[in-house]
Amino acid sequence: MIKVGIPAALAYYQYYPMWKTFFETLGAETVTSPPTTRTSIIEGARRVVPDTCLPVKAFMGHVLYLTDKCDYLFVPIIRSIKKRAYNCAKFLGLPDMVRAVIPNCPPVIDIEIDVNKGLPRLLEDIIKFSKIFTDNRQKILEAINQAWKVQEEYLKLIASNQFLPLEAFNVLFGEQGKTTQNILKSSTDKGITIAITGHHYLIYDEEINHHLLPRLQKAGCRVFTPEMLEPETLEKATAQVTGKAYWTWEEEVIGAGKYYIDQKVDGVIGISAFGCGPDSLMMELIRREALRTNRIPFLNIVLEEHTAETGVITRLEAFLDMIERRKWRRKCE
Repeated sequence: MIKVGIPAALAYYQYYPMWKTFFETLGAETVTSPPTTRTSIIEGARRVVPDTCLPVKAFMGHVLYLTDKCDYLFVPIIRSIKKRAYNCAKFLGLPDMVRAVIPNCPPVIDIEIDVNKGLPRLLEDIIKFSKIFTDNRQKILEAINQAWKVQEEYLKLIASNQFLPLEAFNVLFGEQGKTTQNILKSSTDKGITIAITGHHYLIYDEEINHHLLPRLQKAGCRVFTPEMLEPETLEKATAQVTGKAYWTWEEEVIGAGKYYIDQKVDGVIGISAFGCGPDSLMMELIRREALRTNRIPFLNIVLEEHTAETGVITRLEAFLDMIERRKWRRKCE
């Protein structure tokens, strides 16, 4: 059986259910790297130039783990998933970067995903690379349909049950009847509502963000994330700030921030990667919107491999203390 390696980084948190279902329906076995560790980040960082952003350094660490554990490595070029909205250059050059810095990696499946070229072109490209596994066109089409159904189920699980991606993965692919503890639901609710905005690979990779979501839960906060909102809601909120989105996943960053600001959450935390141009611009737009609209407290946590956990904890504690004092002062007025 052919083994396909799927690095547990970058777009993994959005599309893993789709990818896993697709390859396994074709008869392949999927192999996924374990969660990010400090060691995997360091090993990945050693392979690339210093200016490379933290998420890509982490991604390289995941690829290194998979090099001798699979026959093919799946690294798609996600250029655009929406008309006239384009992805960051790191996604466009990811397969070439992998081949350049990890020459002993398995053959890379590097299909380009660009809806601007039309869905028929994308379909034919999928069918073309799928011939690695089968020549049966009908089976490939069946795999595509099944993958899309699972992806829709995955998104509904997150939106309706407020699961984290890894929790939703367990519901979809884990043991039957196994319970899932939802980290976004605090058992010690202090009445503080916090919206998190940023890319999925920064919000949900606990090693990269120094366990931000568990810390908020422990502090008694109710947490909201972009995945809890419908695409139409995100699109409408983004239009009020920047018009039509230009960057891929801009709606999940700016749209989510704008929506939760309008809902008057107690605070907004934006997570961004050091050296990322789109991130820095989008976070500044959210900060201005929070100040202009309802004067909502906004905290931007910028992450890179040298970010100290203590620094993140200190800033987070100060931010939550400020919100508590703010709420107390308003009650006394």
